[in-house]
Amino acid sequence: MSGCPRAGTIEEGSPPWAAPPALAEVLAKAWAVRQAHFPPVLGVDRPSLTVPVSVTGTGCALDCAHCGRHYLRSMRPAVAVPVPGVRSYLVSGGCDSRGRVPLTAHRELLARLRETGAHLNLHTGLVGEVEAEQLAVYGQVVSLDWVTDEATVKEVYGLEAGAADYEAAYRALASHLPVVPHLCIGLKGGEMEGEWEALERLSRLRPQAVVFIVFIPTPGTRYASRAAPPVAQVVEFLAQARLQLPEAELSLGCMRPRGEYRRRLDPLAVAAGINRIVLPAPEAIEEARARGLVLSASEECCALALVDHEGEGRR
Repeated sequence: MSGCPRAGTIEEGSPPWAAPPALAEVLAKAWAVRQAHFPPVLGVDRPSLTVPVSVTGTGCALDCAHCGRHYLRSMRPAVAVPVPGVRSYLVSGGCDSRGRVPLTAHRELLARLRETGAHLNLHTGLVGEVEAEQLAVYGQVVSLDWVTDEATVKEVYGLEAGAADYEAAYRALASHLPVVPHLCIGLKGGEMEGEWEALERLSRLRPQAVVFIVFIPTPGTRYASRAAPPVAQVVEFLAQARLQLPEAELSLGCMRPRGEYRRRLDPLAVAAGINRIVLPAPEAIEEARARGLVLSASEECCALALVDHEGEGRR
């Protein structure tokens, strides 16, 4: 897909969320696909009842270029859970030197959280068949980072891994649990490199749901001085994702730049056929209503939209 046309720029004087003229055609096609395959509903996720937990505290063997252990500091340590009144947990943590979050070493914790009746969204990393089978006892859904470009994996994570490793992890996990791939747009310091291939490979796997997130320049990381990818490029990618994954539920996840960037991106993501948005900008709500969409609110992590009321994962 490297031959896809570059997205245009938004014309001066247009509303902040106006679509660049160069994107009008692909957005129209994407919206038509959404209308053909989904009811007129936009999921609005405000995950106040999902608590993120790190099984490694602030520790991580990788010190990734885009994270630098920064986001682990906002998660609860394992000793601080369970939390009364919550419905679910995102169980994550730092990776080991092979790109795995060591969840299987914390099965006592997983069991304790499940005993409260909470749903578990497991962030696993590059696990194999044995670990996937062990985790299936506890989890309702898996969030799996989806990167297939070896150069990006090397630069960002410092791992010697590529498409075959991520596909193997996906298949191992999917044989036991619903898996929601998370694709970060602009992961390589804001550059679009490898995302089109990653999308193509996803389309062959036909996942039921995909979460798209966007690179955030984060202070204290090796990518702190980089810029987020241009909004028009992100919107073009989301529209193409809608076309290539016509039956998959597509979510715009919580990890994306805030402020003006979000106010421009979110309504255009609605126009591109996204099904769910986490903490949407007001402009996205306005766009959704203008397009006749009904809002459906959730107070949990967007990946847990795949979990039914009995707590059993749907595939």
